[in-house]
Amino acid sequence: MTEYKLVVVGAGGVGKSALTIQLIQNHFVEEYDPTIEDSYRKQVVIDGEICLLDILDTAGQEEYSAMRDQYMRTGEGFLCVFAMNNYKSFEDINQYREQIKRVKDADEAPMVLVGNKLDLTHRVVCVNDAKMLANSYGIPYVETSAKTRQGVDEAFFTLVREIRKYVSFHFLPGVLFMSSSKISSSHSRP
Repeated sequence: MTEYKLVVVGAGGVGKSALTIQLIQNHFVEEYDPTIEDSYRKQVVIDGEICLLDILDTAGQEEYSAMRDQYMRTGEGFLCVFAMNNYKSFEDINQYREQIKRVKDADEAPMVLVGNKLDLTHRVVCVNDAKMLANSYGIPYVETSAKTRQGVDEAFFTLVREIRKYVSFHFLPGVLFMSSSKISSSHSRP
C-alpha cells in the first residue's frame, strides 16, 4: 500500500481543519478552533489503488509560520486552501507556494489550489481569478465546501494524482510530463 504525505496549508480560518475532518470523519465542524498542528490518517482507494493518506493539518496563523518549514520539508504534496469569502486568504496563497518551493529547493512541487466555502452565497474571489492563478502555477484548481462535503474527496484525490505524476516524471525513466492533467509515456521498445 502506498502512503502519501499530504500537507494542508492556507491562512487562518479558511477551513483547512474542516476539510480534513470532513474527509476523515465525514462530518462538518461548526466551531472555529485554531489549529497548531494535527495529523490524520485514512485508507482510501484512488484509481483502483489502495492508499494511505497521512494528512498534516497546519496552523494558518502568522505566529506559527516558523513551524511551516519543518512540515513542508516532509510533505509530498500540498493543498493550498483559500476561502472564497476572503480575498486576503487568496492573495496569501503565493507566499505559501513560494515557501514550499524554497523549503523543497525546487521550482515545483505537487500542489492543488483549493477554493473553500463554496456553500456561502457571498463570494469575493471569482472562479476566473482562481483558475487563472492555478493555471499560472501549472496546478489544478478545485472548489470545495467542507460544510456540504462538495469537492472534498476530489481535492485530496487530485493531489494524490499530482504526486503520482510528479514522481513518475522525476523518478521513473521514460516518462514525459505533458501538462498538469496528462501523462504520456515516452518508452520506445526496440
